Amino acid sequence: MSIVPKETIEVIAQSVGIPSLGADVAAALAPDVEYRLREIMQESIKCMRHAKRTVLTADDVDSALSLRNVEPVYGFASGDPLRFKRAVGHKDLFYLDDREVDFKEIIEAPLPKAPLDTAVVAHWLAIEGVQPAIPENPPIDAIIPPAENKRSEHGKDDGLAVDVKLPVKHVLSRELQMYFDKIAELTMSRSDTPLFKEALVSLAKDSGLHPLVPYFSYFIADEVTRSLGDLPVLFALMRVVRSLLHNPHIHIEPYLHQLMPSMITCIVAKRLGHRLSDNHWELRDFSANLVALVCRRFGHVYHNLQNRLTKTLIHAFLDPAKSLTQHYGAVQGISALGPSAIRLLLLPNLVTYMQLLEPELQLEKQKNEMKRKEAWRVYGALLVSSELSFNSFYYILVEQLKAS
Repeated sequence: MSIVPKETIEVIAQSVGIPSLGADVAAALAPDVEYRLREIMQESIKCMRHAKRTVLTADDVDSALSLRNVEPVYGFASGDPLRFKRAVGHKDLFYLDDREVDFKEIIEAPLPKAPLDTAVVAHWLAIEGVQPAIPENPPIDAIIPPAENKRSEHGKDDGLAVDVKLPVKHVLSRELQMYFDKIAELTMSRSDTPLFKEALVSLAKDSGLHPLVPYFSYFIADEVTRSLGDLPVLFALMRVVRSLLHNPHIHIEPYLHQLMPSMITCIVAKRLGHRLSDNHWELRDFSANLVALVCRRFGHVYHNLQNRLTKTLIHAFLDPAKSLTQHYGAVQGISALGPSAIRLLLLPNLVTYMQLLEPELQLEKQKNEMKRKEAWRVYGALLVSSELSFNSFYYILVEQLKAS
């Protein structure tokens, strides 16, 4: 038996334009109405407790209705007490007494107070890419509703239901989307224009770009993989990476695992560019300096970063199956890490490697002029690295002698 009488259902039906609702229909609807009311009130009480209050308000009911995807009730913002009247012919039925308002009374009423003067109030739109939850900022509805956030699936073997959580939506402002699209367009097709240089300066200095870092990381990793034959695009992508690394307002550490493979690819890839005349040597030098910068700046955060990098480079250097262009990139990458890396990695293997390189330097044994030029490039890189290591060792020795 429902505590909501069927007479209440009949009166509500009359108020919405159903004058003759059957008694059996009203009796059947009453338990369902009671269930819905209990459900809404339980949610309202939860909202009240989460708000650290002991008095239930109309706002709590509105919040409960919103959680249930029901349109909130309008017209209960007044602070005056509600006036209930007993319905004629019904002992336990009450309704709200809506007072009739006279238009003449409204017209003759005194005017309300003038609004406050216009003023400017400063507040944070975002702090390090995170929007603070303050009244001035709009709410971020980044979480998918519960009905869409979980999907029930059945396993193939045991048939048990599995809750699959869909990824949380990442809210990006329209301005940031336009900024990212413009940078991507300049990188891919207009990297030789002055506008691209201004874009690189913006990437290196502007604050508030942290929400775009995951998008840039994915964009760079994807385009490096797809553009190995387009040297200008690869160079532009590496310049974008350099600008992001120099920006002091963003935290790029969590995205290094996406950026490092792209930079290493531009160092030790077998072929960069689709023409023999492409100056891929400069790109390898540029990328080697980038990975060295990453190791210097973030080596204390990721302790195995330089170890993994040097392992990749020394493997490319000592593998005779690799091309000479890959050997050159490995030498430049190790040299960029400093004299210590040269002494530990290059110099102990120099004699063994020169046995492999010497036949490629001689005209009698290597008839291919392009291969010979590549071999001389590697030889020159080894000479520069050895000289750098020797100068460093000589400087340290002189300082020690002065100190003694």
